[in-house]
Amino acid sequence: MALMITDACINCDVCEPECPNGAISQGPEIYVIDPGKCTECVGHYDEPQCVQVCPVDCIPVDPAHVESRDALEAKYMALTGKNEKVSGA
Repeated sequence: MALMITDACINCDVCEPECPNGAISQGPEIYVIDPGKCTECVGHYDEPQCVQVCPVDCIPVDPAHVESRDALEAKYMALTGKNEKVSGA
C-alpha cells in the first residue's frame, strides 16, 4: 500500500525531507505522495517516517494503491537497485 496525504495537511514541510524515496513533493495546494515511489519506508525503516513526523495525522494508507509487503519490497529493490529482500525493516 502506498500512503497518501489528505486535505488536513497544513503544509508544515516536515514530511518531504524524511522520505527516503523522494516520493513526497509539494502539490498545487498540499503535499502529495507519488504512489510509484512510496514503499511505506519498507527497506529503509520499520515505520513510515512521514507518518512519524506529521503533526496533524493526515497520512493514511491510500486505498487506491493497495500493495502487499512483497510488492513494497520489490518496489524498494527497483528504486534502490538492490537485489536482495529486506528482513524485518
